[in-house]
Formats: sequence, structure tokens, C-alpha cells
Amino acid sequence: MSEPSHHGLRVMVADDHPIFREGLRLLLGSVGGIDVVGEAATTDDAVGLAATCLPDVVVLDIDMPSDGGIVAIPRIRAAAPGCAVLMLTMLEDDATLAAALRAGAAGYLVKGVGQQEVVAALRTVASGGFVTSAAVAGRVRSTFLACDEVRPAPLPQLSEREREVVALVGKGLANPAISDQLYLSPKTVRNLVSSAMGKLGAPDRTALAIAARDAGLVQ
Repeated sequence: MSEPSHHGLRVMVADDHPIFREGLRLLLGSVGGIDVVGEAATTDDAVGLAATCLPDVVVLDIDMPSDGGIVAIPRIRAAAPGCAVLMLTMLEDDATLAAALRAGAAGYLVKGVGQQEVVAALRTVASGGFVTSAAVAGRVRSTFLACDEVRPAPLPQLSEREREVVALVGKGLANPAISDQLYLSPKTVRNLVSSAMGKLGAPDRTALAIAARDAGLVQ
């Protein structure tokens, strides 16, 4: 996909930190040939906005309210066909990187990269290419070119957030403690616990804790 000639590269920013969103918008807005066409603070907002503003590229954080960035990748690409998703996140672990790429991300950058690297990455993924930060490029090669298969995330039916909550249930934490540790509202924690129970067929918290331990979420 090449950049349309009648407008700049259309970019949407999805991140739950307002200061980071504002900074990225200002940074990109100062670059000729790039138009920031929308901003979203949750993955649900990102999907809805992508459908209406039809960006060429969505810059997406992983740790996002609603379903989490990785779950949102295929939803965004379905809402805006032809759109590329560029992850820009603090997370560098192999499992998260592999999950994002399997979900359809066209690029993976670690926050802290410079303006030139972000702009070059946007243009690369908009043109159908693939890009990662130097910090993770070597691990991409070793993960996907080695003979060993990438291990799927434990309990893959759960969202990233649900997995975090289930892991803490497995450690014996009550909802208020989980709420404090993950900076989530008590209602959100209750909803995530209930949703995870439904997906795993767990009748109570004890069964949920056992599932967490069996899946290796609890060390």
C-alpha cells in the first residue's frame, strides 16, 4: 500500500496516557506528509475510531483499557481494511512481542525511540513493510527463524488483562488487592474475574486459581 498522493499519511494514535498521546501527536504533526486523524484512549475507542477515520497506520500501545492492545489488533484491521498496526510500547518481553506479531502487527517499537525512527517506521508499515526497534530485532530473528516453535501464551482464550487478573487470583489475592496492584477500579476487576470464569468454565475463585497454577501463570 503506497501513500495516497492527495493527502499525507493518515495516522491514528491509541494510548491510554494523555501526555504521551499529546506528545506523539505534536511530534508527528510537525512532520510534513503526516496527518494525525484521531486519538483513542481505549481499545474499544480505537476500533470505533479506526472505522470512521480510516487511517493508513494505527500507532497502538499494548497495555490499554478494554481488551488490551494485542486483542485489538485484528479488530482494528477488520474495522479499517488496509490499515497497518504499529505497536509502540514499554514492553519488550518475548511472549508479548510474539503475541503482537502473531495477531497481525506490522511493526513493534519500544517507547523511547527517536522521532526519525517512528516516522520511518510509519512509512515502512504503511507501504506493506515490517519494522522493529533495534532493541527487539535480534529477538524477532531468533524467535521466528529458529527451529523452535513460539510457545503460545498460557490460557490463550483470555485477554491480556484477564490473564493478569487470573494470575493474581492464583497467588491468593482478593479483588481489592488486585485492584490496587493493577490500578484498576474494583468494578473492572470484578468484571474481569467474572469474564475469565466464564471463558474457563471455572465455577468459583478456587477453580480459577487452580487453572492459573496449571497454566503456569503462578510461579
